[in-house]
Amino acid sequence: MEKATFGAGCFWGVEAAFRQVKGVVSTAVGYSGGHLPNATYKDVCSGRTGHAEVVQVEYEPTQVSYDDLLKVFWENHDPTTLNRQGPDVGAQYRSAIFFHTPEQEAAAKASKEKMQAGYKNKIVTEITKAAEFYRAEDYHQQYLEKRGLAHCSIR
Repeated sequence: MEKATFGAGCFWGVEAAFRQVKGVVSTAVGYSGGHLPNATYKDVCSGRTGHAEVVQVEYEPTQVSYDDLLKVFWENHDPTTLNRQGPDVGAQYRSAIFFHTPEQEAAAKASKEKMQAGYKNKIVTEITKAAEFYRAEDYHQQYLEKRGLAHCSIR
C-alpha cells in the first residue's frame, strides 16, 4: 500500500473522485502543509494556519499507478487559480501535491510540466514534501456520499 496526498480546493468533491478509482483502497480528508499542530476545520477556515484542505489516498500500486492518480487530480480542479477553486477562496483551497517519495516528486513535476502545455494560464500548483496530515472531523469524511451526492460542481 502507498499514500498520495492532494489539495485541489474543497476536499469533498476531490475525495469523491478518488473513491471511484479502482485500486484506491481508502481516502481521508484533512489538512496538511500548515504550521498549527492538530488543525481543525475552524482553525483552517481562519486562513491563519497555512494548511490546505487535502485528500490522502491509500492505494494499491499494482492496480493503479501514481500517474493515474495525478490524472484524477488534474481533471478535478483548475490548477491555474491561486488560492481559489470556484466560489471557495483562501490559501486552504490551493492546488497542491504533497509527495511522499522522491519518485512521487519526480512524477508530480513531470506531470505538471506536461499539463502546462494544455493551459493558457500558468499552473500554480505547489509541489512539496508531504507534511503532517491532520484528519478532518468525521462529518467531513465521505461527505458527498453520506448525502447521496455524486459530486459537487464548482464551475
